[in-house]
Amino acid sequence: MTPPIDRRQFLAASSATIASTALLTSSAVAEAAKPVRWKKAFMLGQTKGPILPTFEMLREAGFEGVELISPNALDTDEVLKARDKTGIVIHGVSGAVHWSSPLSSPDTGVVEKGLAAIRKEIEDVKLYGGTTVLVVPAVVTKDVSYRDAYTRSQENIKTLLPIAEKAGIKLAIEEVWNKFLLSAPEMSRYIDEFKSDAVGAYFDVGNVVEYGFPQEWIKELGKRILKIHIKEYAKPRRFDYPLGEGEIDWKAVAAALREIGYNGWVTAEVGQGDLNRMKDVVTRMEKLLDE
Repeated sequence: MTPPIDRRQFLAASSATIASTALLTSSAVAEAAKPVRWKKAFMLGQTKGPILPTFEMLREAGFEGVELISPNALDTDEVLKARDKTGIVIHGVSGAVHWSSPLSSPDTGVVEKGLAAIRKEIEDVKLYGGTTVLVVPAVVTKDVSYRDAYTRSQENIKTLLPIAEKAGIKLAIEEVWNKFLLSAPEMSRYIDEFKSDAVGAYFDVGNVVEYGFPQEWIKELGKRILKIHIKEYAKPRRFDYPLGEGEIDWKAVAAALREIGYNGWVTAEVGQGDLNRMKDVVTRMEKLLDE
């Protein structure tokens, strides 16, 4: 028979349990209160070599990753060697022909060029070790109605889903100045209608300032957001302002990203320059988002 525990032993054990629980709780609160540190990347427009010097400069500037343009004229082996030597992560690729060969075109030949490019982008990003292909899904014009752009682009993207799913790559739909997906609820619906985990959002903070508030888009899109692009915006020069010197409420943007639990890549889509210029971009990113 187990001997009875006296009152003094009971109180000591209870106090120890309470203290242990309090310590765990305070640790959890402290952990939750820590600022999110997003991974910083640069949108690299370079499409031919040599690539190693660029990767080395970006690494020295403080970037952790890049997003490459695809298809490109870069030598794959050279890219992979530069990646491995510098530790720069190629987290994704952006399409290069979605404006000239949109998936919303009524011309099947044009659409096939667009689809072939995205298939190549999936192949490239898989080789690079990345996870996403940025897709501009459609372009509305005086000859392509909004309704047709919506329907055609969805139908054509659906043909890519088996390829993306097999490769383990996600198609990240970006909102751009293409007269398409002009509100966050609409973009959410467009993505949800694919009913596939291989499709999500590539949210560009600067692209919506003309007609909306980035923080509201972020809250609406929520977990659909796969990656983030940042650039500044203000009138009259629009995107031609350094980060932090435009109209964007970066404090609200950072708060919205934390609210939805985003902890992925934040890629600067700004003009490339020398080492000092790139260091300045990193410093601005840290000031605007990490504090």
